Amino acid sequence: MDDLIALSAEDLAAGIRHGRFSSRAVVDAHIRRSEQVQAGINAIVVDRYAAARQQADICDAQLQTRRENDEIDTLPPLWGVPCTIKESLAVAGMPQTAGSIHRRHVISSEDAPVVKRLREAGAIILGVSNTSELCMWMESFNPVYGRSNNAYDRERTAGGSSGGEGAIVGSGASPFGLGSDIGGSIRMPALFNGVFGHKGSPGLVPNDGQYPWPEGIAQEMLATGPLCRRASDLPLLVSLIAADPGLPARVAAVDVKKLRILHLDSDYAPKADRAQSLALQRAVQALQEQGARLQKCSLPGLAQAREIWTHTLSSAGSTSFAEMMYGDRRISSSLRALWQLRQHPSPHTLPLILLSLLERVPEAMPERMRYWLEQGKALRQQLTDLLGDDGVLLDVPYPRQAPLHYRAMLRPFQFVRSAIYNALRLPATACPMGLLDGLPIGVQLITAPGCDHLGLAVAARLEQAWGGWVDPQSVESWTQSLA
Repeated sequence: MDDLIALSAEDLAAGIRHGRFSSRAVVDAHIRRSEQVQAGINAIVVDRYAAARQQADICDAQLQTRRENDEIDTLPPLWGVPCTIKESLAVAGMPQTAGSIHRRHVISSEDAPVVKRLREAGAIILGVSNTSELCMWMESFNPVYGRSNNAYDRERTAGGSSGGEGAIVGSGASPFGLGSDIGGSIRMPALFNGVFGHKGSPGLVPNDGQYPWPEGIAQEMLATGPLCRRASDLPLLVSLIAADPGLPARVAAVDVKKLRILHLDSDYAPKADRAQSLALQRAVQALQEQGARLQKCSLPGLAQAREIWTHTLSSAGSTSFAEMMYGDRRISSSLRALWQLRQHPSPHTLPLILLSLLERVPEAMPERMRYWLEQGKALRQQLTDLLGDDGVLLDVPYPRQAPLHYRAMLRPFQFVRSAIYNALRLPATACPMGLLDGLPIGVQLITAPGCDHLGLAVAARLEQAWGGWVDPQSVESWTQSLA
């Protein structure tokens, strides 16, 4: 079982195709690991294990027929490989609540386009994973499914809003999964759970079929993308969900020695702590040793990340969270919900109640909103020009390792180390850089729009240098934290 769980999705597909092991064996191995860790991490909120096993058997039977007819090469690239999907993405026959009690009876009638593309590629869905309420907080807990826990330490956050996905992939129970990211919701769970993740350029991957649905510029800020154990899977996965078959070849053609690796000459608030500063140092050293050209840069505008992201999102004009939660935008509804937190269980989570109170503030100050939109536009132009078609900026997705549960509320805006790149509409790849004190540390790789292949190539090089994902069951603290 552990041998199968250590493999990439590509290696699993190749092993199934060439008869080294069956799809059923691969699916069973991941279901067993999921059942082993689920009580501790609460990552898969609704499973389809029985259906997945049936699909695996069908894959194996059809594979035998194709082998007899010498048609192995016609198999789709992920034939018989299991995966998981964030619950806010539509999966036919599965719930799509996005953690909202008002949607607890919603069942999707069809797949989101990205889910359909994975099925067409031969992937088998094991289940759907947990999110934060309405996908708008950096910790995945909600009144419908409860709280997800970190793959390495259940006393810590798995991240959000794709935290269930980060935890299940990070635990080894899924080779890869799909998440979404409008303020770091792929990259922070990837960091906290020690896996890879990619937020693509605007329009690269369709966002259709998810809830909540973004409007206006929020459609460009939001990205649907993969989380996976191995960097080698990222090019294939992104190419499949983007319907861009040429992407893996562009990634393979990248010569790291011809890249400029940009790193900041001084940190910006919220500043990276010792652990995350070490992750940056490791990445700089590893790429320098591989011949990349290092270039220090100054981007003082990043210090205004919170204001730029907040006002850019507010300018989108999307349906307010208050309306989704209470059916209206009255302040009294938010205050009533805040009072109801004294009850147990509450119909809403504190982060979303506070957001429903604060989301209208930027609208009340149109001049201030225009100012910060212009600042964001200028910073985007500056950084895009600086990156060009050969630059990769190193940053951290979050300034510290996975916080203890609910501690992020004490420093609520530290997520802007990821969110600023949503506001700037730049692609970003999360990459683990080993462990420190038993917990993952990691970086994110930022490129210019349309240059996703550069970040994916650098992630593979950093995996070679630092080993990438580490199975939590190989870490002594894992068994202690689940005791």
